[in-house]
Amino acid sequence: MVLLQALFSGLALGGIYALVALGFSITHTTTKTLNFGQGEFLVAGAFIAVGCLLLLAGKPHSAVLDQADVTMGRYLMALVVTVCVVGLLGVLLYYTAIRPFFGATGMAWVMSTIGFGIILQNGAMAIWGGSSIAMPSPLGDEVLRFAGAGVRPQEILVIVTTLSVMAVLDYVLRKTKIGKAVRAVATNRQAAALMGINVGAIVVLAFVTSSGLAGLAGLLIAPITTASVFMGLNIALKAFSAAIVGGLSSPRGCIAGGLLLGCLEALVGLWRAEMREITLFLLIILVMMVKPEGLFGRKIVEKV
Repeated sequence: MVLLQALFSGLALGGIYALVALGFSITHTTTKTLNFGQGEFLVAGAFIAVGCLLLLAGKPHSAVLDQADVTMGRYLMALVVTVCVVGLLGVLLYYTAIRPFFGATGMAWVMSTIGFGIILQNGAMAIWGGSSIAMPSPLGDEVLRFAGAGVRPQEILVIVTTLSVMAVLDYVLRKTKIGKAVRAVATNRQAAALMGINVGAIVVLAFVTSSGLAGLAGLLIAPITTASVFMGLNIALKAFSAAIVGGLSSPRGCIAGGLLLGCLEALVGLWRAEMREITLFLLIILVMMVKPEGLFGRKIVEKV
């Protein structure tokens, strides 16, 4: 019973890692860069969702959300607004912190993405303060029972949403023209441009998608852990770890890596809570030694 309950919780937490890891994979495969402020995009998503729900409930931004304020209709509206706004922040990130450094030597874009994330974090703190803000789940807080194990409805929503997003993105990447264009740009940008693909638009789309996924993760996890300006870094580190374990070049691998790390973290926590991070990073070191491209990743050689 306890083991099954830990697995449910691990899958829910792993789903959050998987969404953020998927964002890392999308930007890496298309631009060979990473948004090291991705955790703060998750924070932005959580607080934009809180603000949207307060606005829909007719309350000021300093008010507290009640269960009656978070209906499924309002939650879905907040989801759309959150993904769109955080997606636009991704566009802003690309044009201010990534594009100016294309073709330049060094890794200036690393510091610029970290700086962009710090700006987002401090902006959220200036508006909302440093205290955690509770967001009720639209499905309520009543614990559901499966084979004797208790699971919260929000955890089921996270798992279902993660798998649905994975299925949709997998279909888009493999079966649609846009997906083929993304894969072409990821393989060889010059050749893709010669074939008439708008490389710039594909790159912007990658950052919109990556940021939107982080915003979605923030909205989904806020009812489980509360919204906090400090929650992004820890989640982003573990999500990046999941991408490394699963394979940064493989979207499916990132999903698998996220779910794997979430379950492992929950199961190790049953034994000794202080051993969770140690176990996770020992796994990462082992995977990098044995299979540097990740368990499901593949080496990508860009042809010039």
